[in-house]
Amino acid sequence: MIAALLLSFGVIFVAELGDKSQLMAMTYALRYRWWVVLAAITVATTAVHAVSVFFGHFLGLSIPTDLMSVLAGLAMLIFGLWTLRGDHLDDDESSKANRVGASVFFAVMSAFFLAELGDKTMLATITLSTGHDWLGVWIGSTLGMVAADALAIGIGAVLGKHLPERTIAIGAAVLFFGFAAWLIAEGLIGASAPAIAATVSATVVIVGLGAFYIHRVHRSEHITEDAESRPIAR
Repeated sequence: MIAALLLSFGVIFVAELGDKSQLMAMTYALRYRWWVVLAAITVATTAVHAVSVFFGHFLGLSIPTDLMSVLAGLAMLIFGLWTLRGDHLDDDESSKANRVGASVFFAVMSAFFLAELGDKTMLATITLSTGHDWLGVWIGSTLGMVAADALAIGIGAVLGKHLPERTIAIGAAVLFFGFAAWLIAEGLIGASAPAIAATVSATVVIVGLGAFYIHRVHRSEHITEDAESRPIAR
């Protein structure tokens, strides 16, 4: 078991360096609390690698991943729009910070789970589990990925303290849109015409609704700011 654990840790750690998942982890850390991001990634990674070990060791099979890749891409698109929308808390909303943290945890966890299905680290875990101790592979691969992503989270957290808020928001949104294009393109390679049409339609709807919502939020904020800046008549 120890040999399988160490082997899996090394293989997955190296495979994760420079991978899109590591870049995603850094991007999330620019916007949200590092410990929330790390906890969400740990839970998602544990679940994904459990699935990998199950299919690799017990079934000796791989799973279709095109749909998961497209769904992950759409999730990244939503995250990008959410980031552009911005987070502005008034006094009443500040009391709900814990609720916001929980929503971020589940959102990051879901996005990472979908993004990792079919990723090279999952395929590597499946391969390792076919010929090594399944428990050692599961623990080692999970720790290897979390360790690699923790490095990226640390970089993101440090950068987030030294960059203007608006610069971080725009940069993070651009990265999220890039991840969305990457994942959707991977999922649509060799896809049927109906699948491509459905994905394009979903993308247009998400972008349209997101742009409309962002416009309304920013317009409302400008109106509020103008009202507050006017002198009070006496």
